[in-house]
Amino acid sequence: MLLAIDSSTGTSVAVVDRDGGILAENAVDDTMRHAEVVGALIRDTLSEAGVVAADLSAVACGMGPGPFTGLRIGIAAARAFALGAGKPVVPLVSHDAVAFAWYAAGNSGDLLIATDARRRELYWSAYSGVTAVGLPVRSAGPGLSHPEDVPASTGSRIDADTVSAGSLGMLAELTWAAGASFAADEPLYLRSPDVTMSSRKRVTA
Repeated sequence: MLLAIDSSTGTSVAVVDRDGGILAENAVDDTMRHAEVVGALIRDTLSEAGVVAADLSAVACGMGPGPFTGLRIGIAAARAFALGAGKPVVPLVSHDAVAFAWYAAGNSGDLLIATDARRRELYWSAYSGVTAVGLPVRSAGPGLSHPEDVPASTGSRIDADTVSAGSLGMLAELTWAAGASFAADEPLYLRSPDVTMSSRKRVTA
């Protein structure tokens, strides 16, 4: 059983079970209020699922791609909860969760997923199908491009407004069961943060 958190678009939290599926899921689409809502979403989702931290085996975390501020809040929340609960964090690419849900619904063929990166840019990932056990096969990306530079889809395209933590958690469960590798434990910002340290020399008396 896993707690899953993704904040690459809005904020989504779920509790999932390999056999029981998505036990509870809550989300807020607002892309500016991650810090305000993530704690309540975790509390409410655990309560609705009737689960306490000790029942969990791990915390699944979407590593993006996503804008710096929102993405880091979800990752920090996942790491803090996991540390307090004494559970491991299993990182996944957020776009992979969207692809997993699409293929699990019975779709097939090539797939391109795009999400809003702001500044008139898009994050994108391309997929060529699934493995024998149903894990999505990413053929390119994640990348960051202006809309006109996003690779053309040779099959279907999804412009995703949300990433479901439920799908992320079920992808994590399948990845674990298949003995496959998780993503790198590094946020996929794909661009530098807006705020940087000043390079001016400090004046001393």
